[in-house]
Amino acid sequence: MLYRKIPKNGDELSILGFGCMRLPVNENGAIDEERAKKQIRYAIDRGVNYIDTAWPYHLGKSEPFLGKALSGGYREKVKLATKLPSWTVESREDMDRVLDAQLERLKTDRVDYYLVHGLVGALWDKMEKLDVLEFLDRAKADGRILNAGFSFHGSNETFRRVVDAYPWDFCMIQYNFLDEKSQAGTEGLEYAASKDLGIIIMEPLRGGKLAGPVPAEVQEIWAESPVKRTPAEWALRWIWNRPEVTAVLSGMNEEAHIEENLKIAGEATPASLTETELKLAGRVEKKYRELMKTGCTGCQYCMPCPAGVAISYCFEVYDNMYLSGNETEAKLMYAAKPGGIIRGGVGYASLCVKCGKCLEKCPQHLDIPGLLEAVSEKFEGADLKAWEEKAKQVFGKG
Repeated sequence: MLYRKIPKNGDELSILGFGCMRLPVNENGAIDEERAKKQIRYAIDRGVNYIDTAWPYHLGKSEPFLGKALSGGYREKVKLATKLPSWTVESREDMDRVLDAQLERLKTDRVDYYLVHGLVGALWDKMEKLDVLEFLDRAKADGRILNAGFSFHGSNETFRRVVDAYPWDFCMIQYNFLDEKSQAGTEGLEYAASKDLGIIIMEPLRGGKLAGPVPAEVQEIWAESPVKRTPAEWALRWIWNRPEVTAVLSGMNEEAHIEENLKIAGEATPASLTETELKLAGRVEKKYRELMKTGCTGCQYCMPCPAGVAISYCFEVYDNMYLSGNETEAKLMYAAKPGGIIRGGVGYASLCVKCGKCLEKCPQHLDIPGLLEAVSEKFEGADLKAWEEKAKQVFGKG
């Protein structure tokens, strides 16, 4: 495992962090706690020392799970990060209430890395007015948090404003080879580094879309390289190539993915990609933009939907159809996933009532109702019932 330092405190963080937003789940959609605990402890035993969670992950169950998973001495082996759910806060007192509850849920006396969560311009203005900076000062002074940061999904202009507002220890941004010019982007990455902030990267694989299923057109480009790597390795190495990056969060939930990521994190040093390899990644980025339709990363911040739409599943199937070119498989998976055959409850796109609740929560600022309408038009034709029956046969639910 390779490590990089947080400039302001000297902490050496593993360049691979374990993100607890996409833990393995059981057939009921709840965290598969025994499997997830084994995965997290396995990663820690092999050098991962940065564990990230948040209040809303897994519908509020991630923090309590992690409190149990890090028992037996594992809490002392890691730097633990969680976040203040900014959109739920309505007063200065709410901030203390939430943090104290998080400490109890996580079964710890302090949070090593605490973030003001999901900032965009209007939300940052609100938090400033509610004295979030005084809250951070107070929480650091009394030892409930050790390092203060923020996670960000807004414009580059707002990013600079937030960076300059407080002596932050670190920040978290979405960054990958599709997002060089989105949100904070490369410009924000470099600006934060110039202020000596540690920089944690989220969505390195764009919700898994950069790892698979990989379109044939993309695979053909990667295959031109004499050095053979998986798409996931290309994406991760592209980020770790930047010396400004401290750690990359991966929402690992498959044992094979953990093994692969651990291996890469033992080798990926800054400035290790050649100019030719970087140009290859640039061509892949252009090809993905030609193929992808929704821009969804599967973060599920939009959930739960008041109307019951399985938003991220709808978008996952829709995007995968265009990435793979396999419409037959997509129709089967639409009936199986949003159709409730391999998950609880029917959540078809057509259930959307355009209430707009999802628009308030989406960090990618997607037109979710409009996209759902396109999904419905594509998959909910006269043959949907036939695909439901087929899915029941395939997945043993008939």
